[in-house]
Amino acid sequence: MDPLTDVLALLDLRSAQFARLEAQEPWAVGFSGYRHIKFGAVLEGSCRIAVAGLPAPVVLGEGDCYLIGSGRAYELSGGPVMPAVPSARIFADYTEGATVRIGAARDAVVVGCGFDLDEANAAVLVDVLPPLVHVGAGSGAAGAIRAALELLRAETGAPGLGTPFVTERLSQVLLVHLLRAHVAQRGAAGGVWLTALADRQIGAALALMHDTPAHRWTVAGLAAKVGMSRSQFAARFTESVGLPPLEYLASWRIRSAARELRTTDRTVWAIASRWGYGSESSFSHAFKRVMGASPGRYRAGETSQDATGQK
Repeated sequence: MDPLTDVLALLDLRSAQFARLEAQEPWAVGFSGYRHIKFGAVLEGSCRIAVAGLPAPVVLGEGDCYLIGSGRAYELSGGPVMPAVPSARIFADYTEGATVRIGAARDAVVVGCGFDLDEANAAVLVDVLPPLVHVGAGSGAAGAIRAALELLRAETGAPGLGTPFVTERLSQVLLVHLLRAHVAQRGAAGGVWLTALADRQIGAALALMHDTPAHRWTVAGLAAKVGMSRSQFAARFTESVGLPPLEYLASWRIRSAARELRTTDRTVWAIASRWGYGSESSFSHAFKRVMGASPGRYRAGETSQDATGQK
C-alpha cells in the first residue's frame, strides 16, 4: 500500500455535510475554523479567500480548489470589500442537498465540505498541511479535478437519489487529487512526510516502511534498498520528512497499532508482535511515548494524546 493510501485508511476519512453557495456581488461570508480539514471549489465565476494568519487574500477562479487545515477561520467574498456575514447566519436554515443563495444573480458558485479524521491520528495529516492549499484550474492535476468538479456541479445543481453518497465520494476523490497536486507544487523540500513523497528515493523508502512496517528495518538496509549510502540517506530522509527514519517508522507502527487497539479485540501482545515488537513491555514503552497513554489505558479511552509523534 502506498503511504498516502495508508495514511488515509488510518485516518478513517469522513466528509461532513456538503454545501453549495450561489452568490451575487458584493458578498462576503466568514467561516469559523473547522477542526480538521475544509475543502472547497469554485464551480462558476470567481471569488476571494482570506485565511486567518495569511498576509493577503487569494483570488480563486472557476475550477480552482482549496484546502484549509489547522482549524483556521477564513472568509469568502466577491466584488467590493464589505463586512463578512457569519456563515452560521447564512446557513442557518440549510438542509442537505439545498443551495444557499445570496442575492438574485449568480456571480459565483462555490461548493465545500469538511473532512473529519480519526481524532487520535488527525495530526498525521493536518499538521503537515500549510494554512491554505490552493490548486488552480491550470495545474498539472487540472484534468482529473475538472472531471470530478463537473460531476459535483451536476449533483449539487440538481440533487437526486443518492446525491449525498455521490458528493461524499467525489469530495474524497478531489481530496486525493489536491494532495497529489500539493506534493507536485511543493516538491520534496517541505520537510514533512507528505511532500517527501516527491523525492524518488525517500518516497521509495517511505513506501517500503508502509508496505512492511513490521520488518526489522535498519537505516543501512533502507539506504541500500533505495540506492543511497547510509549517511546520505539518513541526512536526506531527516531533512525531507522532519524525523529520522527509524523514529518515523516507530511512530507509524504505534499509530497503526493504536487503531487496532480501538477497533479489534486482539490482545495487546498479538498487536505488538504484528507490528514488529519483540515484547509487550517494549511495545508499551513506545506506545506511551507516542500516544500519551499505555495500551491498556488507551483502549479503555483514558488517553492524553501527545501530538508530537509524527510530522
